[in-house]
Amino acid sequence: MLKQYETVFITTPVLSDSQVKEAVKKYRDFITDNNGMIVYEEDWGMRKLAYPIQKKTTGFYYLIEFRAEPTLIAKLEVQYRRDERIIRYLTFSMDKHAVEYAEKRRNSAKKAGEQAEKPITKSEE
Repeated sequence: MLKQYETVFITTPVLSDSQVKEAVKKYRDFITDNNGMIVYEEDWGMRKLAYPIQKKTTGFYYLIEFRAEPTLIAKLEVQYRRDERIIRYLTFSMDKHAVEYAEKRRNSAKKAGEQAEKPITKSEE
């Protein structure tokens, strides 16, 4: 049975943009190659960490929401642990309320983006 999960990982800030994209691609491919289905993903970019990790104060955050078999999670986390580019990660199983909340958040963000892109016409001024 497929369950819905959300994983966030933080890559070390010393990576170039292409190295960060390569790391993201590795985990996207890992999920899809193991019969997972990516529902949503979001690049949060460089952010300040709450506390230093490995003497670093910032990191690149990336979120992936996906559906997969529960056995995939252990394999995914082994991949995170083996990768020196990843300084922290968190994966959690989403219950129906978390899934609903994530969908609402995405829809409201999409609507806000559409309104920002819409040009102002003379009649609206």
